[in-house]
Amino acid sequence: MAEYSVIGDRTEFEKACLALSQGQGPVAVDVERASGFRYSQRAYLVQVFRRDAGVFLFDPPAVGDFSALQDAIGDTEWVFHAASQDLPSLRELGLNPPRIFDTELASRLLGSDGFGLAAVVEHTLGITLAKAHSAADWSTRPLPQPWLEYAALDVLHLIDVADVLARELAEAGKTEIAAEEFQATLDKEPRPLARSHGAG
Repeated sequence: MAEYSVIGDRTEFEKACLALSQGQGPVAVDVERASGFRYSQRAYLVQVFRRDAGVFLFDPPAVGDFSALQDAIGDTEWVFHAASQDLPSLRELGLNPPRIFDTELASRLLGSDGFGLAAVVEHTLGITLAKAHSAADWSTRPLPQPWLEYAALDVLHLIDVADVLARELAEAGKTEIAAEEFQATLDKEPRPLARSHGAG
């Protein structure tokens, strides 16, 4: 398993944004919160993957201003698993996707047996993910390496998953309805962050 580090330094952040801007195709995005430990939807880790760029793990409290990341990836499709959970936290950071592909919603439209990320990755790619740290306190610093590996895996396979699901949607004649569902998720007015107590 690769070693991952959390980017909080401005210079490293700007280098990562440059690499992502030069990557190919859509970007996979995920957020880790500490909802079970802190009563907010604040992001404590933002994971981004793009082909030809790699996986980057960003520390929102340390980075602060995410406008360089928005500039780097703000003109391409963002791939999520369960986008509605992550969009409020990202918007709080000034990160707004122009359009999305949601692998959970796509799986639901296709009538798949399981909708969790591990089930969807296994169905589409035949890869088994360990989901050992989903309830971890992501406000912890420093974050342990096993947690970072887990977080990276949340985005590492997501573009490949979306490619498979897009083909399955096309074969099922559901491409258009999926696009409408994705847009509805993107357009939905977010609940106030301070009032959201759900685990993520």
